[in-house]
Amino acid sequence: MDTLGEEWSVVTRFLPDGWRELARSTGALQRARQVSSADVLLRLAFLYAASGLSLQQAAARSSTSGLARISAVGLMKRMRNAEAWLQALVAAVFRESACRAPLGGVAAGRRLRIVDATHVKVAGSNGTDWRLHYVLSLPSLTCDFAEVTDAKGGETYKRVPVQPGDVILGDRGYCHRKGVAYVIDDGGDALVRLNANSFPLLNADGGRFELLTALRSLKGLGTKGWKVWFEANGRRYAARLCAVRKSAIAARRSRDRLQKLARKKGKTVSPATLEFAEYVFVLATPGLDDLTPEQVLELYRARWQVELSFKRLKSLFDMGSAPNRDPNAVRSWIYAKLLAVLLIERLGEASRLFFPWGFPMELGKPLAGVSGGSGCVPDRDFPAQPA
Repeated sequence: MDTLGEEWSVVTRFLPDGWRELARSTGALQRARQVSSADVLLRLAFLYAASGLSLQQAAARSSTSGLARISAVGLMKRMRNAEAWLQALVAAVFRESACRAPLGGVAAGRRLRIVDATHVKVAGSNGTDWRLHYVLSLPSLTCDFAEVTDAKGGETYKRVPVQPGDVILGDRGYCHRKGVAYVIDDGGDALVRLNANSFPLLNADGGRFELLTALRSLKGLGTKGWKVWFEANGRRYAARLCAVRKSAIAARRSRDRLQKLARKKGKTVSPATLEFAEYVFVLATPGLDDLTPEQVLELYRARWQVELSFKRLKSLFDMGSAPNRDPNAVRSWIYAKLLAVLLIERLGEASRLFFPWGFPMELGKPLAGVSGGSGCVPDRDFPAQPA
């Protein structure tokens, strides 16, 4: 806590202008009782969400350190009220991040969303106790849906409320015919990593689409698309398969992962599965037909760019107690974790600069590149100094 207090002025330089005032206008900081400022509130949120502590542990540590004398119940109420504020901070920091993914080709006004789920453990448990399902919008990373289920709650598009025009990105866990059909029926579009074993495709005459044969026709590192169909709920739906061959290094890594996992389970990987590992292939529903195969794959890559942050979030989820079931508190918990990861990324971008004393000399001025642009700090503005 002492270290954080000393470095807090450096951390807050990566937050948007007016972030403290925003805490009051969004209702996160309605009164200064117990929590004296927006700085204290944000540090409390990080202490609870980004440190893997329970409400009781975070409240106790806050009181002991002198940050704020607050109870677990009081902290939960503060987290509930902080949702809109944390959401706005996440959106602002992500917009300035150098890790923004390309979203070109998608018509303006369409809502881009990522669906994902992760398991949550209760302290002392050896297995999955809860599963947190959530949907984030791109490029703002705003959470527009969250649901907590028990360990039996599976991943499916059918959990997600869909509005006409939505484009929902999902990994293989969401590659189920009924789930994709549900998105189409509700006026949205799905872009999902295809599971060759659980999602059979059809050709124009209703026969089986030979996936591996089609993939073998890819030349070099070029992309290609095929018109396909699938059946669900007694109906036939059109879609498009888009694929690209991986580089030799990426393909070898994928095969090695499959074989390592199979050895752990005492199994053998089939030759077809090893060959499938040489490609990336996704399924896009008809509302995305105006995109080229390259644009479809770039859009799917946007899902993976956010997954890089999710992997860090998942490790944090496993470290602490499960959050309560209050929807507002859960979403605030997610936003606080996302904000912590984004700030770590921004600090990483700036760390290419070397300051022997540990901080930029002009703390009153933002680092070059922090406000707007790509988020990267140009070397020409602050040349690196020798150690």
